[in-house]
Amino acid sequence: MNMATSPLPTAAAAMPAEWRDFLALTKPRVMTLVVFTGLCGMLAAPAPIHPVIGFTAILCIALGAGASGALNQWYEADLDALMKRTAGRPLPAGRMERSSALHFGVGLAVFSVLLMGLAVNLLAAAILTASILFYVLVYTVWLKRRTPQNIVIGGAAGAFPPLIGWAAATGTVDPLPALLFALIFFWTPPHFWALSLFIRTDYAAAGVPMLPVVAGTRTTRNQVFLYSLPMAGVAVAPWPLGLAGYVYGVVATGLTGFFLLLAGQVALSRETDQAKMRPERRLFAFSILYLFALFGALVVDRLLGL
Repeated sequence: MNMATSPLPTAAAAMPAEWRDFLALTKPRVMTLVVFTGLCGMLAAPAPIHPVIGFTAILCIALGAGASGALNQWYEADLDALMKRTAGRPLPAGRMERSSALHFGVGLAVFSVLLMGLAVNLLAAAILTASILFYVLVYTVWLKRRTPQNIVIGGAAGAFPPLIGWAAATGTVDPLPALLFALIFFWTPPHFWALSLFIRTDYAAAGVPMLPVVAGTRTTRNQVFLYSLPMAGVAVAPWPLGLAGYVYGVVATGLTGFFLLLAGQVALSRETDQAKMRPERRLFAFSILYLFALFGALVVDRLLGL
């Protein structure tokens, strides 16, 4: 469905937006994980960073993530109106004009990049720019409505924060942050496909070609497990490669083993009732905890120097 035929409220009917609506545009829950992985990338870097510069870098990462979320909601307002999970967002609910979301998103994006370049360094600003453009143009505009591989390729958008945090501290990109990028890249499909399995009717109603909608639950469950395998290898790799110590290695091995167990349960499931898809819900919930715990363990490992 294109926006010309969307059932969204007209601009004249939109109610005045409140600060809560602008905050909702930034997708705060997603931003929390983005900021955390960016902060961990910075703290794991071998070079110390001045607290003020470090705070500025994290602020810019948060603003860039918020800009991406706002522009995503601006472009996908018609899809959001068709899905129960997103119908209450500011634009489909008629609490904000679309032009306000566009201006807010563009303003945040420009400000975050300029501030990063002026206050931190140009490399961090360049990677931040790439992350915003990738999420908005590659994932949201190009891939989301066209291919069931949208979340595979688009997963790179959420993998940039550790690179940005590391670059903010060191001015370089090294093997460890590259592995962290790859970790989030391979983690994204199992994470989102687990979610899409038990809300696939939402995606179907909106015409979004998520994998369960176009390929079925059996293929999606198999892909969840298959993508978990390279994710597991990348997650553990920093330990044998000498880029992290045994604290990280033990935590990564244990958590990743449990992740694979849950992914295996998803692959073996034959449940078709979305309300009863417990393995999928368990994997989705654990996958969020998994990434927080893994990145936290890396920071503890680096700070302890073990």
